[in-house]
Amino acid sequence: MRERVAVTGVGQTRFEARTPGKTYYELAYDAVREALHAGGIQPNEVDSVVYGIYNDLFERQVMPDTYVHDYLGMYGKPGTRVTTGGATGGYAFRAAYAEVASGLADVVLLVGVEKVQDCFDWAQFKATPEVLKSIAYSADMTWEFPVGAYASSSYALLATAHMRKYGTTEEQAAQVSVKNHGNAFRNPYAQSPLKLTVEDVMASRMISYPFKLYDCSLYSEGAAAVVLMSEEAIRRFRFQDPVWVLGVGASNDKAFTGFRSPRDRLGRYGDIADLRNHYEAARQAYRQAGIENPRRELDVAELHDAFSFTELQAYEALGFASPGGGGRLMEEGVTMRDGELPVSPSGGLLGAGHAVGATGVMQVAEVARQLRGKAGRRQVKIGRGKGIAHSIGGPGSSYATVTVLGVD
Repeated sequence: MRERVAVTGVGQTRFEARTPGKTYYELAYDAVREALHAGGIQPNEVDSVVYGIYNDLFERQVMPDTYVHDYLGMYGKPGTRVTTGGATGGYAFRAAYAEVASGLADVVLLVGVEKVQDCFDWAQFKATPEVLKSIAYSADMTWEFPVGAYASSSYALLATAHMRKYGTTEEQAAQVSVKNHGNAFRNPYAQSPLKLTVEDVMASRMISYPFKLYDCSLYSEGAAAVVLMSEEAIRRFRFQDPVWVLGVGASNDKAFTGFRSPRDRLGRYGDIADLRNHYEAARQAYRQAGIENPRRELDVAELHDAFSFTELQAYEALGFASPGGGGRLMEEGVTMRDGELPVSPSGGLLGAGHAVGATGVMQVAEVARQLRGKAGRRQVKIGRGKGIAHSIGGPGSSYATVTVLGVD
């Protein structure tokens, strides 16, 4: 029998370009301390820990979770690490949820952390500032890495396919950048609050067509933590303000984007122009949560906008717009913070930053704050009591998770 699971405590550090004064396990500690305090529990009351840490090269440490586990004083308790690229935090949340829902644990601590700029080149055995190169190692080393399959070029293929198939424009994507960088001004944890215009975005330096500089999120250093509890644990600890996990969905697509075909297993959702596994992850999460019309039933959404075009594509995959309608939805103002369905009032990855392993955890924490009415200056109107966090990653967005949260 599936246990009801809720988010209780949440915590995070500020996402920054550099945190030279702290190690990755010190960043994790800061976020965990806040989350445990908010959840009203002590470290010894945690049953299990799940870690979202993407890249050993960032931390200059193989199996970095073992050292975070020690630093947090969690030795003697089980600890599990998840790594799925940019979707690491989302998949780590799914793993933590599964431990509680299955009855394996009553209280699970989820920790996401990344120290992105502390890169290490194992080939030359020395520190290196080449963050993008270390991320490019996620591409297939035989066929893709040698021809420059970086994150931006991988996602640019999806964007240009969408432009060709549906007529989506660079200007529509630029509006996402303007929105999210602007939202970040209200977020004290955000790395990149910027006052931009569409013209500013369009005039910024080309990175990988159609992505300009302001279409791309910046990698960050930081941590986020979430406490998940069973219904029995909530009663035991007398926690008064739970945010329930109503639905969790996940799906992987083919890592080689060129092999995605309308005739394969995910073909009913489209081709390379469509975020097919995002459609499937959303279908699973909405079915579990009993959601039939997400645009009408959700109050808030935190989407994974590593690139501005990706948010437009996600509007369609998550059921906010019909296929090809993401750009029009943005133009109509539906997803503005004062719109019908505010998307990424935190600033998203574009504005708040992208601490990879911590990003998906931060998104869940942000939705929980919004649903509780405790998001400070970035608070949006909550009427239906439901929101979603959307996390993606891997070559060509081959990983996707969708989490539906709600309050009674």
